[in-house]
Amino acid sequence: MKHIWFRPALALLLALCLVLPLFGCSDTDTASDNIVNIGMTDTIPSVNPLLLDASEIGKTICDFQFLQLCELDSNLEFVGMLADSITTEDNIHFTVHIDEAAVWSDGTPVTADDLVFSVLRYASPVIGNTSMLLYVFEGVDPNTGFVAEGATAEDLTGVVATDDKTVVFTARQAMPLASFMNTYGRYIHVIPEHILGDVPESELSSYAWFDAPEVVSGPYRIVDYDRNHYVSFVANDQYFKGAPKIEKLNIKIVEPSQQYAGLRSGEIDFIQQTTGNIPNEDYSNVQALEGITTVLGSPVTNQSVFIQTANVTDVRIRQAILHAIDREALVSGLLGGNGEVVDGFLSSASPYYDDSIVAVTRDVEKAKALVAEAVADGWDADYELKFYVTSSDSVFVNAASYIKSQLEEVGLKVKIVTVDFSTLMTVAGTLDYDLLAVQYTYSPVDPYPDMAWLLGGEGSWTGYANDEVNAALTASQATDDVAQIRAAYSTVNRLTQQEVPMFSAYIIRALGAVNDRVKGARPDVFGSYINIHEWEIQ
Repeated sequence: MKHIWFRPALALLLALCLVLPLFGCSDTDTASDNIVNIGMTDTIPSVNPLLLDASEIGKTICDFQFLQLCELDSNLEFVGMLADSITTEDNIHFTVHIDEAAVWSDGTPVTADDLVFSVLRYASPVIGNTSMLLYVFEGVDPNTGFVAEGATAEDLTGVVATDDKTVVFTARQAMPLASFMNTYGRYIHVIPEHILGDVPESELSSYAWFDAPEVVSGPYRIVDYDRNHYVSFVANDQYFKGAPKIEKLNIKIVEPSQQYAGLRSGEIDFIQQTTGNIPNEDYSNVQALEGITTVLGSPVTNQSVFIQTANVTDVRIRQAILHAIDREALVSGLLGGNGEVVDGFLSSASPYYDDSIVAVTRDVEKAKALVAEAVADGWDADYELKFYVTSSDSVFVNAASYIKSQLEEVGLKVKIVTVDFSTLMTVAGTLDYDLLAVQYTYSPVDPYPDMAWLLGGEGSWTGYANDEVNAALTASQATDDVAQIRAAYSTVNRLTQQEVPMFSAYIIRALGAVNDRVKGARPDVFGSYINIHEWEIQ
């Protein structure tokens, strides 16, 4: 039997809304010995778990309140959160056992029916969450990823409660256990059926209850938020893993340039690598602060640039873009060497990384020749590439200007469009852009769902589809053998290098930081908040 039995979870996630006098605040801004503030730099897409998208800040907010089944720790090992075990005998049937001690904050046990109810709502066409990839399970339409409108638990044949604490998921085809846990175990947040079961599906997307839920399974619950500025939490003293030692948490949305000032003044206590976005130019200043412990994360955050192939149809133009950019200069100049250059989706931190794929280096003459060939065959020489970047990433705003100048040097016209993160995510699902840059953390242990989604043809961020890519991705899910999985992903990365539906501008080694007064807290790329209930203030 292939299985994971989870050791007792050390922690849960911490999302702190720092409501700081320095930055503009809510009523929770007053300094206190038992309040911790976390700095993040992206706007909040939603606090409703049923609307969860690919953003890390949204996931973190959900993790604090409605436990996911499992989580990755800093060693890239899965630990139990709501589940105490996930097992499989055939990579088709996955048995999830909910921790016997798991209860809602009102004392009601968390049951298998709660999990089935939650999956049914994630699969609702009325709610319309397109990020959950539930089409792999029996009972869910394999094309849309949704169940029929008004479907009941009996219709969801691939997600069945077999007793009060056990649910069996049945997939249409084999997938590695790690894929199940990473794609579904980490992202399915269980909500209380006894509270929400009678709420019409049509109301759940905008249901005000989620703005300040009174019944949660996690260590904290929201009491107030402003999607552009902060989220305030209070402790769930009935948390079944142990009452949190810190009474209040705040997540504060601040500009990257304000993170250093907040750490220095004590108004920010914690910054996690993938959501904090400390500017590289501030690394040395942050590392020099007294009373602040810093952690340079592993290289996993991929500054991806997606090319909408439905618009940029000529592969030679896409290849010219890749050949025109001096990515090593970006790493040395903008990141101070705290990063790496790769082609494809995987960094050196992944067990599936293939170092035989040598990244394309800058070749101006080759890029010019590719553009000239494309123009001779009908590419519009006056076409202006719309290049979308997010204003919250100050480093890449500078990088975008550098990239623009290098693309124009080889004969391509570029218009940079700077928007906030929420707008960027809205644009990503349209054809209104040609290039779109976003920091994307592909899971080192399971990049499949992101690869499959981003290279999923019409409607994906790239509009790109390739039968060989699809075959390789399918092969990656048919085995647990690391060498075979690495070979499959290498095929995808080589084709990505050749046909360029996306390229990595650079891989970031991001900096995390924590005030020494917060004991038990350590910022890392994964697992920072697993033991949140054990954090305490000295």
